[in-house]
Amino acid sequence: MNNLNIQSPRTDDAALEAEIAEKARAPRVALADVEASILSEHYFTALQGARMAALDYMAAGNWEVVGPDGPQPHRPELGLLTFCVLVLKNGFTVTGVSACASPENFDAEIGCKVARTNAVNNIWPLLGFRLRDELQRSAAV
Repeated sequence: MNNLNIQSPRTDDAALEAEIAEKARAPRVALADVEASILSEHYFTALQGARMAALDYMAAGNWEVVGPDGPQPHRPELGLLTFCVLVLKNGFTVTGVSACASPENFDAEIGCKVARTNAVNNIWPLLGFRLRDELQRSAAV
């Protein structure tokens, strides 16, 4: 039996960030650090990406878009997969995706928000690794 008095594992991100900041006793990566590391953000669906790839392919003088089994139409389901690419200030890129199972539920704005959240979640470990390196270097001096 769990003796911790945890009501729910789900919580408001801002409230959780405030609680972590309040209890922190050492340097840490904060949400503000993550957001400050982002230089630009870019969104597109897999369908948009496939169409641009086909245009680039044709611009190079190839007139027939083919896959391993011959000409391939662009499947409408590709429009349900949203990508977010975050370019960080140091030039590194991270990605996040959002996939919608039902076309009737697809909402481009929500897809972008979910994809961005997933991309931001990929920045935390990178900044944590950098902070840990800095802390180790400081301790070694």
